[in-house]
Amino acid sequence: DLDPQANATSGIGLQQEAGTSVYTSLLRQTLMSEHIRPTPIKGLDAIPSELDLAGAEIDVARSDRHLHCFIDALRPIVESELYDFIIIDCPPSLGILTMNALTAADSVVIPIQCEYYALEGLSVISQLMDQLRQSGSNPILEIEGIVMTMYDGRTNLAQDVVDEVKKHFGDKVYSAVIPRNVRVSESPSYGQPVILLDSSCPGAVAYRNLAKEFVKRAEARIQISAKNNDAPAQSATDEQKPTH
Repeated sequence: DLDPQANATSGIGLQQEAGTSVYTSLLRQTLMSEHIRPTPIKGLDAIPSELDLAGAEIDVARSDRHLHCFIDALRPIVESELYDFIIIDCPPSLGILTMNALTAADSVVIPIQCEYYALEGLSVISQLMDQLRQSGSNPILEIEGIVMTMYDGRTNLAQDVVDEVKKHFGDKVYSAVIPRNVRVSESPSYGQPVILLDSSCPGAVAYRNLAKEFVKRAEARIQISAKNNDAPAQSATDEQKPTH
């Protein structure tokens, strides 16, 4: 959880505690693996966040390789191959922490509320990703998928926003759409994901469908990557191109 607000931390039943976040790992004072905690959810470990993590915005900015502090700390965990997926929950702003997350990530899942202001945010994050690729900070960064959330089928606005995003991003938009749902809104107060709080509610069903779609796409990408690695040697010109 790289967001100082720690919503992902409390949302899966973990407590905010001083010294448990990646703050000191970003400053190269501790190993990131020291902060991994088990969660009540089978198969899911987490590194909690805390309010003090907000201070990293200043401290990391003063560091050498300030955009690479997170990936440098994360690398031993990635290389250990202990996890199938490492998901980084970002702050809702484009500060140092978010930039570090984007520099470290292979791909980005972008949740979009079905409102027009959200379209502006999507444009900004797309431009930022282009800049990170072109600058060489993260040449392989791509959009994993776009999740349409807080969808209200009773309004034309919601469908108009979905149609607009699909027009520009095509199959990058997940088929699963997350509806407005009371149980989804209530679940953080219980410290549980909605799929545990009420597994049969429309929001939980939608999130399970999203998870299945995410895994299916990931498996397909892994298969393509494996085929590319088994392919014959490329020409000198092709070898200079980054592979995804």
